[in-house]
Amino acid sequence: MKKTRIFILIIIAIIISTLLYTTSKKWETGPEEKIIVAASIMPQKEFIEAVGGDKVKVIVMVPPGADPHTYEPQPSQLKELSKAKIYFQIGSGIEFEKTWMERLKELNPNMKIINCSEGIKLMKEDPHVWTSPRNAIIIVENICKALEEEDPNNKEYYNENMEKYVSRLEKLDREFNQTLTEKQNKKILVYHPAWAYLCRDYKLEQIAIEKEGKEPSPQTLAKIIQEAKKDNIKIIIVSPQSNKQSAQAIADEIDAKMVTIDPLAEKYIENMEKMLQILKGI
Repeated sequence: MKKTRIFILIIIAIIISTLLYTTSKKWETGPEEKIIVAASIMPQKEFIEAVGGDKVKVIVMVPPGADPHTYEPQPSQLKELSKAKIYFQIGSGIEFEKTWMERLKELNPNMKIINCSEGIKLMKEDPHVWTSPRNAIIIVENICKALEEEDPNNKEYYNENMEKYVSRLEKLDREFNQTLTEKQNKKILVYHPAWAYLCRDYKLEQIAIEKEGKEPSPQTLAKIIQEAKKDNIKIIIVSPQSNKQSAQAIADEIDAKMVTIDPLAEKYIENMEKMLQILKGI
């Protein structure tokens, strides 16, 4: 109840400040204003800026290092969001959107909601839809379409930017495909099951230590260790947000190395190139 009252007070304050902001803007002249857009997670920022270039300003709701399962937006973020024309919802079931999306819509009812995952076959067990370059291409195309509809005068600009960025994603896809097709070992051991879409697209098998946000039982841990030894797994992939204690216990038991990579990193292509290098070592 207390949180609800606080949220209502924040909304009232934001509405008043937005009205004042809009009124003041009517009397200002100057260069073309950027389209203010919002997104849930950091990887989307690279996608949107790659297409939108200098025509957009991106607000990211879950900042670097924060956990989308538990993060609550700050009042300053909600104030910025009240000015957004578009919200690029990842649309794959991440906890932040399940908890906050309806409230964010109430805050800015004029904001268009774009489902970035439209056209992707979703997997219920994994909301990390962006962790496959093939899915990233679809997400970027959805972003481009939305920006073209919002700002048709710059349609060619957005489309040209999209094509340049998609060509980089297609190159990345070819590199993943070529590298992983040649691999005999198709199993990867991960702490948090964030790579199911990557595994689906490149015919890998993900073995997860954590399931549904829960630490493994001693019996499950023993089973994972047995399977990892059997398959000669020498790398355990963890994310910065993970509790690494269980992963370290397994690493010590099977003489494996822990490798950290963040599925929520802002620099998407750079991060996926890092993942490709990790997978070369499996």
